[in-house]
Amino acid sequence: MDYHLQHLLVELARIELLFQRQIARLQARQSANMGGLVITADELFSLFNDDDLALPDSETETHLAQRHLQIAETEMTLREQADANDEIPRFAALCIAFDLTPFERDVLLICLAPLLDLRYERLFGYLQNDVTLRRPTVNIILELLVESPLTRLRLLPSFLDEGRLFSSRLLQRVHEAGDQPALPNQQLTVDESVLAWLLGSYHPDPRLEECLTLNYPEVGEEERLLTAEVWDKVIEAINGQSVASFHGSDLLVQRTTAQLLAANAELPLLTVDLARAATKGMASVEILRLVLRDARMMGSAIYLHGWDAMMGQLQPPAALLKMLFETTNPLIISSEKEWYAHGVERSDSMLRVAFPKPGYRQRCALWEFYADAAGYELAPDVHLNVIASQFALESQQIQDAVASARDAAIQRVDLIHQRDLITAARVHSSPNLSGLAQKIEPRYEWSDIVLPEDQKAMLQELTQMVRGRGIVMEEWGVGKKLKTSSGVTVLFAGPPGTGKTMSAEVIAGELGLDLYKLDLSMVVSKYIGETEKNLGKIFDEAQSSSAVLFFDEADSIFGKRSEVKDSHDRYANMEISYLLQRMEQYDGITILATNLRANMDEAFTRRMQFIVDFPFPDAEERLYIWQTLFPSTLPKSGDIDLSLLATRFKLAGGNIRNIIASAAFLAASNGGVVTMEHLLHGTRRELQKMGRLISDVDLTF
Repeated sequence: MDYHLQHLLVELARIELLFQRQIARLQARQSANMGGLVITADELFSLFNDDDLALPDSETETHLAQRHLQIAETEMTLREQADANDEIPRFAALCIAFDLTPFERDVLLICLAPLLDLRYERLFGYLQNDVTLRRPTVNIILELLVESPLTRLRLLPSFLDEGRLFSSRLLQRVHEAGDQPALPNQQLTVDESVLAWLLGSYHPDPRLEECLTLNYPEVGEEERLLTAEVWDKVIEAINGQSVASFHGSDLLVQRTTAQLLAANAELPLLTVDLARAATKGMASVEILRLVLRDARMMGSAIYLHGWDAMMGQLQPPAALLKMLFETTNPLIISSEKEWYAHGVERSDSMLRVAFPKPGYRQRCALWEFYADAAGYELAPDVHLNVIASQFALESQQIQDAVASARDAAIQRVDLIHQRDLITAARVHSSPNLSGLAQKIEPRYEWSDIVLPEDQKAMLQELTQMVRGRGIVMEEWGVGKKLKTSSGVTVLFAGPPGTGKTMSAEVIAGELGLDLYKLDLSMVVSKYIGETEKNLGKIFDEAQSSSAVLFFDEADSIFGKRSEVKDSHDRYANMEISYLLQRMEQYDGITILATNLRANMDEAFTRRMQFIVDFPFPDAEERLYIWQTLFPSTLPKSGDIDLSLLATRFKLAGGNIRNIIASAAFLAASNGGVVTMEHLLHGTRRELQKMGRLISDVDLTF
């Protein structure tokens, strides 16, 4: 038996008695004639199925009183049956949830009647002496419910916008666009979402249909894993508080924690996408009113996702905050940025919970879970702990990366390999740096680097540090005592063309990370504060990816700490300090490249984890560079003497690369084969660019 609908019918039957009393009074005076529409007594009797309406006034009142007792007894029986099944009829629950008075309850029922039974449309037309009025007006509602004219005036403010039925969005006004009749003549109806809920289903406001989701969360292995790092802290701290603020970048864990809290309280969860709702052209206050109404109506917990969209000028409007703290439903507010409530009085405290990126151990567990859940075999070369160490991804990014790696493997009809997972991790962590930096695709390997063994060993140690930082910094707890982040700060110092950019490419390629090259001379601004703003944007965008940031031309900002003689000196030193601070906070690799290490202040070099000097190559190293950079597919004559070129011309690797490219272009238009003459011509042009004196003796062989 559906107690909810039965109870609603009984309540409507009680309201019907008010109609019968009012009609009996009118019938006792005269029949109604409305522009040719006549409702006879017989028709009225047929509408109510009650012949006793034709009784004399005194007997009619007695009859109605008896019917009222019968309805009350039926209602009591239904309540007892509902209690036995531990249920509360929906309409009764609605009245309790919104703390409606008996008067407000009956107003709601009167407005509900024509939506459930069309015969009430004719009755309202008859009672209001206007066939076009198919919904109750404020005036007829007061006539049906209130005898005293003074009491009617006292209750009239209930129908203003501030009245509970309207501020809670239970009722709405019915009028043509641009037409606003006087308050007594305003027609009222029940909101469609409220009607749907009373009939047993949930249909949110059509404007918010795509933004609201109602479900009864279930707790599984994935949910427990996602919340493993925060659950104990949240469940212990919540301690009966009804409002909680979640903030942080890992929105998937925030949402899952909200679902677990709702499941723990055995409540449904109403999830709201505020960012999408904000695009619907509705005022934020109206959005929140409808959300809070639906939650109170259904007795659900509320999860406001994307609260940042409501922030306005870094601070949510006081009107929104007031509504939040007045709600009695458990409420969770989710945002990326931390925020505080200002300008609103509140008696309840607010639980604040930070959701940082998953730690190393958590990332390992998530990679293993989603890799296993993907249902596709991993190749023997897969080491998920290495990927977890190299990429500080959020939960959703890890899930998406595994799915993308599986797609690539299926397309090749192959197993999932380490390279698939690394490539996918890079794709899903790529920062939005296209307008701030140049992305470089690594082309070189360890064998391409020409450096003394000690420097090459330092670069390899750097890559080992990145691979092992998850274990060392997080699992072993070294980072808690010794540094503020697991990032790596590096200084490359040496003349142009000695392999600094190439080494950055090798490191990025070895680790499978994105490499972004930034020219610091372009970042530094003459306007006070702009340099910090530019640097902050770069590091904020890169934070999600653990990309290798390669700052070239570091000489433009670094030098010996200048004596502060004026405000410009002071701000210059502030820019340097800000860069160092962001480098230490960044979770990836930051490389600064400079041509003049001698100008570096000791205070700066002390804060670098690695300082790699790139010496000018000697003759033997130059020969190796010539041999390495000369493509095997490049057509060349037998007279080429790379040993002679390496011995005679003291050039760095960058210059040698330019000479080979220049000679190849010359050969393409002159014989199709690179000759010694082409190489010497290219050398002449390169030396001219460098401003070095050239003699004919140098360029003969």
